[in-house]
Amino acid sequence: MKFITKLVVVALVILALPSFVPGIEIASDAFGTAMLVAAFFGILNAVVRPIILLIAFPITLITLGLFSFVVNAGLFWWVGSFVKGFYVAGFVPALLGSLVVSATAFIVDKLFSDK
Repeated sequence: MKFITKLVVVALVILALPSFVPGIEIASDAFGTAMLVAAFFGILNAVVRPIILLIAFPITLITLGLFSFVVNAGLFWWVGSFVKGFYVAGFVPALLGSLVVSATAFIVDKLFSDK
């Protein structure tokens, strides 16, 4: 249930992103596309991100962890390249979008965490 709640909340945030982040667009079936983006971004963050961060550990260490934001933005931008109806114009919109989506996912995780 927590997973579905998190997925729906993140999809709603992705639906709102084009309103306040220029360079991000959602076309066609908006909610379905947003759910697809949320699912793909979650899968990439769970599977691909740790591998990239392991490979890029020296750069991440030198930048005191800031390179992980670049990796996250790259994955968000990548999702925009293969999900039909979702478009990210460049790196800065990808960075802002990924920050908003990641912060939302973190907050939802903390709100619905089992303690």
